[in-house]
Amino acid sequence: MDKVFSADGTAIAYEQQGSGPAVVLVGGAFMTRGDSAALAGLLAEHCTVITYDRRGRGDSGDSPKYDVQREVEDLNALIGRVGGEAMVFGMSSGAVLALEAVARGSAVSRLAVYEPPFITDSSRPPLPDDYVAHLTNLVREGAYGDAAAYFMTAAVGMPAEAVAGMRQAPFWTGMESTARTLPYDGQIMGDTMSGRPLPTDRWQSVTVPVLVGSGDAGAPHILTGARELVALGDNFTLHLFSGQEHNIAPELLAPVLTDFFTTGKQA
Repeated sequence: MDKVFSADGTAIAYEQQGSGPAVVLVGGAFMTRGDSAALAGLLAEHCTVITYDRRGRGDSGDSPKYDVQREVEDLNALIGRVGGEAMVFGMSSGAVLALEAVARGSAVSRLAVYEPPFITDSSRPPLPDDYVAHLTNLVREGAYGDAAAYFMTAAVGMPAEAVAGMRQAPFWTGMESTARTLPYDGQIMGDTMSGRPLPTDRWQSVTVPVLVGSGDAGAPHILTGARELVALGDNFTLHLFSGQEHNIAPELLAPVLTDFFTTGKQA
């Protein structure tokens, strides 16, 4: 593990492995660099792979006031560490952060994303209007378990009874440890979980090749959102993973990403 300092002085913890073209992996809600270890190990056979703890998680620092731009700057610092340009893979809300970074000028040559959790239709309820504010209040009160539970019910859409059972499981402690950053993911998502179509102008400056992955066995709204994203430009290509849901098997994802990152193959 090493650290790089972001523009505001925050230390961002990362690990690097492999050799070849540089790829940075951006995790979604709850994820730390360890959650990407299996995928990183497979990609490292062909690429230089960076996994990192997003700010406020794991071994990374944080700043008193959050802004999405700070996370873009974190990614820029990591890209600078590997030569000033890289390819990026973003998972779930990390996919939206990666899109935002490219739109804001980060030196990314190719971008792959998997299942950005957009809600753009009526197949499930949208997020409450006060979703981020409520999460922020729970975190401010130190109610990390309640924040995690609220995310799982309101954002993921799990039944409250199922989440109550999860709170008794050993892995719940790990979820609580990163729950303080859930409002960050909410701000990154913005209004893309409102049940309305994606804004056509938010990522219009993204002109690099973008591979949009989605499973065909998961929640219908996820695939709908992926299709809407692909419709934003000819540089966006959809890749469907048969039988996969949101938690995709790394051994299925890695070959597709390797082709995309090393040969430019997009389907």
